[in-house]
Amino acid sequence: MPKGRPTKSEIRSNIVEILNVLKAGYGYDIYRHYKTLFSPVTMRSIYYHLKKGTELGEFRVNGVKKEKGNFSWGSETEKIYYELGPNAQPRGNDRVKKIFEKVSPL
Repeated sequence: MPKGRPTKSEIRSNIVEILNVLKAGYGYDIYRHYKTLFSPVTMRSIYYHLKKGTELGEFRVNGVKKEKGNFSWGSETEKIYYELGPNAQPRGNDRVKKIFEKVSPL
């Protein structure tokens, strides 16, 4: 048995399903949809899996946008948009797509 954590993750595969429907999204947006569609998860876990999935080629950075506003940490935020990468294997689960469209119409 190989050492270390297994590379397969239920959270990451659920994020793949979300991005399969959304086509692109930033971390907090993915987190909000994940909480609505699946079991509760921490935002930190979502960001961990986005980073790990990028390393594994499941996700790809689509772009980085800076937005101005009145945030608690300052006047500017940086949003990193992700899309599916070449190693992503979406299940194409119609159930997830139907729930997603019912809960959060595009």
